[in-house]
Amino acid sequence: MFTGIIESFGTVQKITKEGTNVHFDLESTLTSELKIDQSLAHDGVCLTVVETTPATYRVTAIDETIQKTNLSQWVVGKKVNLERCMPANGRFDGHIVQGHVDQVGRVKNISDQNGSWLFDIEYDDHIGNVTVEKGSITINGTSLTCFNSKPGQFSVAIIPYTYDHTNFHQLKIGDLVNLEFDIIGKYIARIVNGYPKS
Repeated sequence: MFTGIIESFGTVQKITKEGTNVHFDLESTLTSELKIDQSLAHDGVCLTVVETTPATYRVTAIDETIQKTNLSQWVVGKKVNLERCMPANGRFDGHIVQGHVDQVGRVKNISDQNGSWLFDIEYDDHIGNVTVEKGSITINGTSLTCFNSKPGQFSVAIIPYTYDHTNFHQLKIGDLVNLEFDIIGKYIARIVNGYPKS
């Protein structure tokens, strides 16, 4: 389990395809602390460390992960938000984050608020995911609070610390972002609405 509080960046060093799987080799200040079989959230996607070297580590994404996240758009040199699992004796600073991306969203607008940044995000609401005003959302693994919540869109405000210490400073209008909706909200929506019709 994660909390959506980003620890560090990873920088994609190499991308290797093997069948329908994609291996990503990344460099990070966390590399020396990582162990094989450890779970690590990458832009909110929980991936398992499968190999380590003194300078880099490797994770593998299966086709299901590639299809439901923005990993297919990763390129060498991309900065990725990283968070290790929350220790059992740690503080719970964000919200409950599973590292299981529900769908991608798209950056609709970015406005400089002279001290913060406002990001408007749009997403396909036909999948059944919802946000609520002042509810929690995870964008690229970062725990944030929604406002201006409407069907298929919401806004988040980014303070300077978050802007500088996550990859929000690299996002542009039109970019795809990984969204994980609040787990409590997902359970309530499922109880009330049932399963979506195929």
